[in-house]
Amino acid sequence: MVSVQGLSVSFGSFDLLTDISFLINDKDRIGLAGKNGSGKSTLLKIIAGGQSPSAGKVDMSDEVTIGYLPQQMKVDDTTTVMNEVITAFSEITGLSDEIEKCSAEIARRTDYESTDYLKLCDHITVIEERYRILGGSNYLAEAEKTLTGLGFERKDFERPTRELSGGWRMRVELAKILLKKPSLFLLDEPTNHLDIESIQWLETFLTDYNGAVVLVSHDRAFLDNVTTRTIEISLGKIYDYKVPWSKFVELRKERREQQIAAFRNQQKMIDDTEKFIERFRYKATKAVQVQSKIKQLKKVDRLEVDEEDSSKMNLRFPPSPRAGTNVVEAENLSKSFGYLHVLRNIDFKIHRGEKVAFVGRNGEGKTTFSRIIIGELDYTGSLKIGHNVSAGYFAQNQDELLDENMSVYDTIDYVAKGEIRSKIRDMLGAFLFRGDEIDKKVKVLSGGERSRLALVKLLLEPHNLLVLDEPTNHLDMRSKDILKRALINYDGTLILVSHDRDFLDGIVNKIYEFRHNRIKEHIGGIYDFLRKKKIANLKEIEKKDRRKDPNTENISVNKQKYLDKKEYDRNLRKLRKRLEDSEAEIENIETEISLLDRVMSSTDHSASEANDSYVKYQELKVRHNEEMNRWTQYTHDVEVFLKDNILN
Repeated sequence: MVSVQGLSVSFGSFDLLTDISFLINDKDRIGLAGKNGSGKSTLLKIIAGGQSPSAGKVDMSDEVTIGYLPQQMKVDDTTTVMNEVITAFSEITGLSDEIEKCSAEIARRTDYESTDYLKLCDHITVIEERYRILGGSNYLAEAEKTLTGLGFERKDFERPTRELSGGWRMRVELAKILLKKPSLFLLDEPTNHLDIESIQWLETFLTDYNGAVVLVSHDRAFLDNVTTRTIEISLGKIYDYKVPWSKFVELRKERREQQIAAFRNQQKMIDDTEKFIERFRYKATKAVQVQSKIKQLKKVDRLEVDEEDSSKMNLRFPPSPRAGTNVVEAENLSKSFGYLHVLRNIDFKIHRGEKVAFVGRNGEGKTTFSRIIIGELDYTGSLKIGHNVSAGYFAQNQDELLDENMSVYDTIDYVAKGEIRSKIRDMLGAFLFRGDEIDKKVKVLSGGERSRLALVKLLLEPHNLLVLDEPTNHLDMRSKDILKRALINYDGTLILVSHDRDFLDGIVNKIYEFRHNRIKEHIGGIYDFLRKKKIANLKEIEKKDRRKDPNTENISVNKQKYLDKKEYDRNLRKLRKRLEDSEAEIENIETEISLLDRVMSSTDHSASEANDSYVKYQELKVRHNEEMNRWTQYTHDVEVFLKDNILN
């Protein structure tokens, strides 16, 4: 299907990939493994045709079609979610237009016996058959099914794509790629912006798919459930294993042990040979043997051992101050943005030392509740924070609190205390800051690098309550392992918002599911919760099957979704209208201030008039300041409404 032959990629004197070759067969499920920077994304880009190698080539037949999802991509945000997604069916929609055009032409003409008329009838027969083969009568249902699987609700289908966050925009692009049904999927971190339910849906889709899949992911569970073959990139070379991720890890460990044994044997042989040469170099009777040994050394192909896995590093949180028994307690807590209810009558209690996970579809209020707990958002109802609780919060905007003028090393050195200071370089290396990168200023770091640095900084601060919102999004496997072990050993209270099942497994023993403005407590780990959810879903399906008239339920559901969409549009219009009115008021005040400026600069008025003008001027300045404050708040309300509560 696809043949990678002698591929090499070099940047100056640095060789990223060196003479690698492998085949991608029909229905292959390949996971690309390797540490960050090993060349996984580069290899996908080359196969997709977006980058040329320094040497070698990629061969594929003309029939092969590729669906490529990079980690970052530029998108055009000028339409709605559904209209953007159905661009994946460009051939179907083109055929539909052609069928309509031909049908109109046939209806207009009366020359039924002419050659042109008969050709037109043959042509419409051919394109109608092609339209049927491609599933033309069903493509809108396919689009809806895929969007729903990736976490969208029906009320979002007609939403302008410009209102979506980057994560949800990537879901739209993923939906388009899936719907094109190429013969080869190339997916680079497809789960980064998905919640657990959407990841499970994507797993099923890819497992049942009739084509080939090559993917890069730091989600172990996703790799195990989708892939059957693992290609590891290490030191510019590849190692091909016909096994999924977990089995590959075992085989890689065995390979490394074999590498170390072979390396030690070779080093002993080299050492013995060099000693022989030194000992007998100047003895005439041994000259022939010495020359033979020198030639032997020159011919030795020096073995290399893969870089040591830094995940063995033992990172511990500093001891946290002891908090009260009840760390967080909420009763009848609710949160609304305008008329949109996000949380309704929430009861929640977490005790000292508990480690819990917040899970649920995006937009259900996980981040909102996290921000309420750490004091960033107001609410109605009761929320009590326990005695002596010191909360540390990690979110995707946490990097904004870093000092941009400090270096990476100095940022951590500033907060590190005690013996951990001697391990700062090792810790930064474990979180992907290596070599000269630790001397970079924060202001030149990428968004992902800043998030990782903010996470390391948080780990060193003595908090007894940690609220971590998607902390693994920018971490590779080894960095996640280090963080996971540190959280397992953490002696404080932990709230984790995450979609990474493997990461949550072993850390948390209680799950809070966010759904329909409420939260539901589930005792047990993440896989206990997922098993219960599947059983619950099956029961729900059985209930639907037993209904006498399922169409009644569908009408009810569709009506509710229509009402939800109307409420969303109405609330958004109100917020925007309030903002527009504020902008108009600011403009009017500024016009009045400008007129008074001209009046006061003129000398053609009495002292009394001048005094009146000055008083009015001061009043206008106060009004202007107050209205600017209102405008700032209204702008914030619109942003929060869009970002935190519709497609978070």
